Amino acid sequence: MSDVLNELYRTILTRKENPPPNSYTAKLFAAGDVEIAKKVGEEALEVIVASYKENDARLASESADLIYHLLVLLAARNVAWNAVEQELEARRK
Repeated sequence: MSDVLNELYRTILTRKENPPPNSYTAKLFAAGDVEIAKKVGEEALEVIVASYKENDARLASESADLIYHLLVLLAARNVAWNAVEQELEARRK
């Protein structure tokens, strides 16, 4: 995983363990797994729409939103990012 994604995932875990006031990430955790999953679905749809209706910059922006929310969902479910990396590595073989 890139340094940016590693750092982001660590920040998400920190916000889960020590939720600061007014943190969007902490608010997502407080809403629960189902609401986070709904947000992942919403962001996935926005990526799909951006892929055929928007420019490349918008697609990149929506993709970043999707990846962020997916990382939050993984953290909420206590799924380590390295488990995803290991799965991807296994599929590469």
